[in-house]
Amino acid sequence: MANWRYEGLDHGGATSNGMVIAADRSTALRILLSRGLTPLKLESDDVPTSQPQKYAVATISQKNVALPAWMKLSTDRPTMSKADLANLIRELATAVEAGLPLMQALRTVRRQATGKSQPVILDAIIEKVEAGQPLHEAMRAYGTPFDNMTIGMARAADASGRMPEVLHQLADLLDRSVELRRELVGATIYPMIVASLILASVVLLITVILPQLMAPIAGQPGMVLPFPTRVLLGIANVITHWWLPLILAIVGLVYGCKRWLADAANRMRWDGFILRMPLLGTLLRDLAVARFTRTLGTLVSAGLPILQSLQITRDTLGNAVLTRAIDEVQEKVTTGQALAEPLERCGFFPPLLIQIVNIGERSGRLESMLLHAATAFDRKVNNSIKIFTQALPPVLLVFMAIIAGFVLAGILMPLLQLQSALGG
Repeated sequence: MANWRYEGLDHGGATSNGMVIAADRSTALRILLSRGLTPLKLESDDVPTSQPQKYAVATISQKNVALPAWMKLSTDRPTMSKADLANLIRELATAVEAGLPLMQALRTVRRQATGKSQPVILDAIIEKVEAGQPLHEAMRAYGTPFDNMTIGMARAADASGRMPEVLHQLADLLDRSVELRRELVGATIYPMIVASLILASVVLLITVILPQLMAPIAGQPGMVLPFPTRVLLGIANVITHWWLPLILAIVGLVYGCKRWLADAANRMRWDGFILRMPLLGTLLRDLAVARFTRTLGTLVSAGLPILQSLQITRDTLGNAVLTRAIDEVQEKVTTGQALAEPLERCGFFPPLLIQIVNIGERSGRLESMLLHAATAFDRKVNNSIKIFTQALPPVLLVFMAIIAGFVLAGILMPLLQLQSALGG
């Protein structure tokens, strides 16, 4: 028998710790669950001596033992979308809110799991939690789809004793992230389809129709094709005769761009250039500010320290320039400065957010004011998306009109030149 020291939460969310005597970890875990406790930490104070060491060695050396799914290589582990993860977290929060211990709540959600990925992921989480690990450590051990934000919120749920509330906040945060992504994709898909159709039409016109029209004209004595026509025929020749090297060149260019962006300095230059673009830069900045405000407010309201909340929030911004700005803010906060001052100094966050953070820090209501501000910034994001979607089609039309005008000039100019020559 061994002494097992534990830390856990009771039904009311209060922290409980003590010691139980059991032969192994699984037995100790079952004792705690029978008492209505949700284990957060379970460690052995001594090594059990009732079992000879040779049995443990023999158990490990078995060759035909089937490994559980979570012990496979990480590349073989299934994952799930952010929307499915939000639904899973919400179901778990609802089960815990109903009064079920964490282990029983996980098993309840597992029985309702659908698809191929969710059962495997939940089996891995249950295996880890049953072995005595906290929920956030089980998520970290599994990896994708559990990112830093999800793991941090799960850690806050374990530590704060408000697991249902914090998990509901996490599900809301994931839902909002999915909603923003869908809004952005839905706003740009129609202009992209129109641009693709126009581009396909131009390619067909250049490669098929134009060479057939220009073949008789180019054969006329003394006929010199205009510059636009020669350019278009050169493009048609490259596409029709050199399409394979062209595809390889495009693939090489894409690979080279990815390698170039893999460098931190180059990534900073590119992300800074994107932020300075008139329409897209404004939209991306508004998206980053809204995500920063809501994520930081949710993490702080869940009980995470401000430095850890900033560290998790920086990984959700998706822009190297903004990430570096948060790093500088975090350094200033570490030295004892208030949050509002370094946020204002970095220059990427609007004055409204600075004022809200300043007032929230002074009044001690930072988390609630951040969450209220996040709603306002979400509305601003929706307005930015509308402006972007209204401005993008005219910009694409102008760009495509320039291309179509160049193609039209390449077709009409030799015809007019031929007509003038015949008339002369």
